[in-house]
Amino acid sequence: MELLSNQSFLHPTVLLTGIPGLQARNIGVSIPFCFAYAVAVLGNGVVLLVIVKDQSLHKPMYLFLCMLAVSELGVSLSTLPTVLGVFLFDAREIGLDACLSQMFFIHCFSIMDSGVLWAMALDRFIAIYNPLQYTTILTNLRIILLGSGIALRSILLMTPLPLLLRRLPFCRSNVLAHPYCLHPNLIQLPCADTTINNQTGLFVVLSTFGLDSLCIVLSYVMILKTVLSMASKEGRFKALNTCVSHICAVVLYYTPMIGVSMAHRFGRHNSPMLHSLMANIYLLVPPILNPIIYSIKTKEIRKAFGRFLSQQRLI
Repeated sequence: MELLSNQSFLHPTVLLTGIPGLQARNIGVSIPFCFAYAVAVLGNGVVLLVIVKDQSLHKPMYLFLCMLAVSELGVSLSTLPTVLGVFLFDAREIGLDACLSQMFFIHCFSIMDSGVLWAMALDRFIAIYNPLQYTTILTNLRIILLGSGIALRSILLMTPLPLLLRRLPFCRSNVLAHPYCLHPNLIQLPCADTTINNQTGLFVVLSTFGLDSLCIVLSYVMILKTVLSMASKEGRFKALNTCVSHICAVVLYYTPMIGVSMAHRFGRHNSPMLHSLMANIYLLVPPILNPIIYSIKTKEIRKAFGRFLSQQRLI
């Protein structure tokens, strides 16, 4: 009996939370969330399908966009079951192992997102700096290796975090502030020293999001330097125009992330509702808007989508 009690102590049930202050309106809140997830999954799914099906889009820029769609689908589908479970069925309980697994996949796909955005910045730099050798530098093999490296980095860096958490005893009120499991929230639950967990988490953040954002900034410094050296005003405008979609994707991704990080560190006295809304914006807005932005700003994708619809009608 004592053994069972100790096991329950070490591996408790975690309680998820909807948006604080709106728990009584979960059904109403679920409507915009269902719509947001539908748009995110459908948008990224369509982009992925169109690029895979259309041979004319099997180029570096679109292959990286394909990777971005995969990682954003991963983020959306990782959070979808528990978010809709909390809002639609008030299913708040989740086992610790399931919670740690969800945490792993959410952060893993988020890290992949960041890595792909850096790879897309590299793609834009090579296309503008050395356009004549663009396809010979970014061959399909190198793109596959780069994508595999980004995915492997995410898995290797994220694997220690759930393992380090699982070894700790959980004896406080195991209530999370969101309808899904994130490392910054889970790390507050154990009643033991979490110094190693904090240091490992900080290392993961700095070696992924920190390094990627620095590389993106450096890429755009080099892009601006190259563009400003062009003699033709039309050429400068055309070169910068190819970067607009990527710049929007970077802003959409990093701005909510910085906001959530700042709120966790310096805004602990802010309303819990604000923290919850910011976390949901961070995870939902980029997957919703990125397919729309790329579809609007990229003529080749619009044409490919039109060809795809025409083929479906003929079938």
